[in-house]
Amino acid sequence: MSTQAPIGIIGGSGIYSMAGVEIHEELTVDTPFGAPSDKLMRGTLAGREVIFLPRHGRGHRIAPSQLNYRANIFAMKQLGVDYLIAVSAVGSLREEIVPGHVVVVDQFFDRTRERPSTFFDEDLVVHVTMAHPVS
Repeated sequence: MSTQAPIGIIGGSGIYSMAGVEIHEELTVDTPFGAPSDKLMRGTLAGREVIFLPRHGRGHRIAPSQLNYRANIFAMKQLGVDYLIAVSAVGSLREEIVPGHVVVVDQFFDRTRERPSTFFDEDLVVHVTMAHPVS
């Protein structure tokens, strides 16, 4: 393996593994923030060391509002990751926005704190459309 820091990859909904990534080991990482979403997978992609983590856990079992993002990020850092790529499986409702385009969402920034942010906290993993978050 290279002496370069591994690149962290967090897979979104439906992305529990990545084509081209050769997994060498699965790691259970403890953090001060609790457990990450799943075991972290150390492997290589095109000769570069990567650490892969499925954001919602394998089998899509963790709701977006219940993700322990602090544990996910901390675990990556503990494994030496300096650069992190988060892969998302969301799409667009506009034909002119095609795969490969980068979009900055400017409709809605949630700045609320210290209260539940969803109705879907227990036993139901749901993604709600944010195409038109406000009227």
